[in-house]
Parts: sequence; structure tokens; C-alpha cells
Amino acid sequence: MSPHSSSAVGLADTEVSLELDALIIGAGVAGLYQLHQLRELGLRVRAFDTASDVGGTWYWNRYPGARFDSEAYIYQYLFSDELYKNWSWSQRFPGQPEIEQWLHYVTDSLDLRRDIQFSTTITSAHYVEDSKRWIVRTDRGDTIATQFLITCAGMLSAPMSSVFEGQGSFAGPIFHTSRWPKEGADVAGKRVAVIGVGATGIQVIQTIADKVEHLKVFIRTPQYALPMKNPSYDDRDVAAYKERFEELRATLPHTFSGFEYDFEHAWVDLTPEQRRERLEEIYDNGSLKLWLASFAEVFSDDEVSEQVSEFVREKMRARLKDPKLCELLIPTDYGFGTHRVPLETNYFEVYHRPNVEAVGVRTNPISRIVPKGILLEDGTLHEVDVIILATGFDAGSGALTRIDIRGREDRSLASDWSRDIRTTMGLMVHGYPNMLTTGAPLAPSAALCNMTTCLQQQTEWITECIRHMREHGYTVIEPTVEGEDEWVAHHDETANATLISKTNSWYNGANVPGKPRRVLSYTGGVGTYRELTLAAAAAGYKGFQLS
Repeated sequence: MSPHSSSAVGLADTEVSLELDALIIGAGVAGLYQLHQLRELGLRVRAFDTASDVGGTWYWNRYPGARFDSEAYIYQYLFSDELYKNWSWSQRFPGQPEIEQWLHYVTDSLDLRRDIQFSTTITSAHYVEDSKRWIVRTDRGDTIATQFLITCAGMLSAPMSSVFEGQGSFAGPIFHTSRWPKEGADVAGKRVAVIGVGATGIQVIQTIADKVEHLKVFIRTPQYALPMKNPSYDDRDVAAYKERFEELRATLPHTFSGFEYDFEHAWVDLTPEQRRERLEEIYDNGSLKLWLASFAEVFSDDEVSEQVSEFVREKMRARLKDPKLCELLIPTDYGFGTHRVPLETNYFEVYHRPNVEAVGVRTNPISRIVPKGILLEDGTLHEVDVIILATGFDAGSGALTRIDIRGREDRSLASDWSRDIRTTMGLMVHGYPNMLTTGAPLAPSAALCNMTTCLQQQTEWITECIRHMREHGYTVIEPTVEGEDEWVAHHDETANATLISKTNSWYNGANVPGKPRRVLSYTGGVGTYRELTLAAAAAGYKGFQLS
């Protein structure tokens, strides 16, 4: 251990500008609710966020076309009937500006702003063993001592923005979708490149295609995409979903995915005709239902996966028509649902426009960015005025490994996770006492999960844990080695039984060079995870050590 580390010197040697019971990193969906709950417990608590306002993912992702792909009436806080019913959505899948307004409504309704410090980045958090406190430092010079460090930093908040050699030499602007300028960016009448065709890339491409002079889409890994049906809501529609508040509150936390729908039929129980009928009916729903509530076997059975995948490919072929486009844009080497499934609106038709060009880069990859544009390995130069990177994130772990977090004996989280990404139920990490995590690896988060359902459950578990500690006179909680080993083994056994574990994607870190491979999200189901975490708490926090 370094003799100069905060872990070694102790609190007495550190000038502290603020004393807290709990410090929350992030003021998005999880951070806002966590702040509300801990304030209700009577804790001295403050949230910090790099952004200039609340919203988390809905603050940063303001690129053209950004919108929900969870239905608005389930992407909700369910702890308050009043909070739920006093906000009305305009559509089934609203756009980013409306979502950001909703999070402002939540923040102001609960009077949370007075305990949030914006435009402030947490740079380090070091655990001091003799005082059992975390010393947290910010880029604004704050030094904060806190008993609990609670991370609500987001599953998809560390953008892969420096991806290509020569990015700094480009003569025009380069935008990563999740760092889109707040004042907007003018792409009208310009030659624009979009790199990436995941969920975000699809939303951008279908939105700007008719506004730019020329659009070049660089495609490496094609995605299965489902059509979004996005009706506008009138007063009757709004009244109808608000009437369902108690039903949704009772059911959402217990389904496989935290959505309102769940698996109803086993593949083997239906005839081929019945299966086709069910697939057609669910496909027509215009949501993520085909992915998250058609047949559970799509995640584990190669034959079922292939049949459902072929069903989706057939739908895509009918719209793409052109064999060359089909080859570029329809996946054949992995199964439907083993990657994140995007929703789209007239996306495939965009490629029939005369001003849109699909550029395949799987066998002829991007070599570098040059002042005039994008240079491929074979020497082809694509000249453009603007480059949009829809290149994704260092998912799950990236938001925390970009902070200098040090636990007992000066161990580094970035260093630990560079070897093996481990947590206990996605709620804590052995070696990091009193650090409680949401949206972290090995919990249901970002993959196979309606995020509000999962983040509410995780923050509520954390709140109850802190309440229990205060009531029983405990000051420190940490997972045991055995508790963590047991959870990691259960997580891996569950994940390895799925086709997700056998498919390269950001779900298992394959998009980040050198990242340890492990399925990042718990695949056993949101309801099952809830039962397991609550059972551990009920058994006196089994797998954790309290002192």
C-alpha cells in the first residue's frame, strides 16, 4: 500500500469540506429515487453528477431520434400513486425531450435539487479503514467524507468515443451519440457518416436520412430490428393506463424482464401453426414483446433460436428487397435476442433513398479517420463533413472503472475488474466496504430489463439495508468471499446456459479490447433476482458481513 494513499493516512490527515452519511454518484433514474429514499430515512445525503441537470441517460442521449423503447407507462416510478398519475405521456414511446421533462417533474415534485451538486465529476473515492469512511474527491476541489458510497452511475454511461486512429485530424465535427451537443448540431444539407447500426445508430439514421445531403452508414455487425408502433395518446388512453397503476405496481417487479408482458407458452407445447400464429400476433404488437415474451427457449435452444431468427429475417427481407442490402443488414451468424434488440420506424426503407449509402466494413474495416473523412483498409476514402459515432459503451463496468475507486488495502476497482468482473448480486463488491451499487455487473441491468423496474428494486434493497444497519447498530457491511463466490457461480451457471454467453456483443464485454469476458447482466429473470436478493436480506444479509 502506498504510504501516501488516503487509505493509509486516515481521516485526520485529510481536509474534509463536507461530511455525509451517504454520497450518491449520479442523478438519473436510480440516483434520484435513491436520494429521495435516503432523505426519508433522515440521512445527510447528497448526489453528484457531471451533467448540468438531472436525467442521467436522458440528459446525455439527446441525439436526433432518441426515444424510449420501453412503453412510457411502465418506464415509471411506482412508489407513489400521486407521482405516477400527475404526469401524462403524449405517446406510447415518447422522445428524449419529453422524457427529460418528466425527470424534471419528478425532481421538482420531490424537491430533490437542493441535495444535488451538478457539473461536478467524482474523480476518486478511497476507503479509509481506521475511520470506516470513504474519502471522495471531485474535479471542483471538494473533499467529502461519507459512511456510504452509493453508485448510480448507469450501465450505459461510459461512451466508446475514442475508437479510431486519427479522430483528432478530422476537419469537421465528430459527435458520439451520447455526447450530442445540448444546443443541437446542424447536419442539414451535409455529407454525414454514421458509424454503427445498433439501437442508437438506427434511431439516428432513420431520423436524419431525409435532412442530410448524403448519408453513409458504416455497417460491421447487423442487428435484428423490430418495428415500433408508436400511437399518440388522447385523454382516454392516458386515463386507461393510469387506471392500471395498482396492477402494474403488483406485476412489473415479478416478470422475467420487468416489462408488463411475460412468457406464456412453451415452444414444445404448440404446433408449428400455433407457433407461427403466436409469432405473428406478438410481432404485430410493435414493441419488444417478441424478444422478451414470445418463447423463453429463444435464449437457450439452438433450434428454437434459429426458427424465431428466421421469422424475423423473413420480415426484414420483405422490406429490404435488395439482396446486397439483405447481406449487409440481416444477421446470419448469431440468434435473435442474443444482442440488444432495437425498435425502428421505417428504418429499412431509408436504404432505398437515393441519398443513402450502406457501406459494409466487416471484411474491409475502417483503417483510420483522416482530415477529409473515413479511410477503409483497402484504401477507399469516404469523404464526409460530419461523423456520428454510434459506437456504444464500455457497458456495466466502465462508469466505475473510469473513477479511481480504492477499497481495503488500497485495492483498485479498475485493476480488480481488469482481471475479473465480479460483484455480489450486483449490489456490492468484496473488498469495498459500504460501497453499494446499482446498475452494476451481475444484476439485471440494461440487458433483459426495463431499467426503472430494476433500478427501483436495487435502490429499495440498498435503502432497507441501510435502515437495517442503523436500527441494529451496524456501521459496516461488506460481502464475504464465500458470498461473492456463490453469487458469481450462480450468475455464470445461469448465463452459460444461454446463447447470450456464446455470442460476441457488449452484453459480455466483447466490444471493449481486453475486457474480461463475462455476461454482464443477470439472465435469470427480474422476478427471480428480486426473490434472491430479498431472501438474502431476510436471512440476516446472508453472504454479507455486518459489523
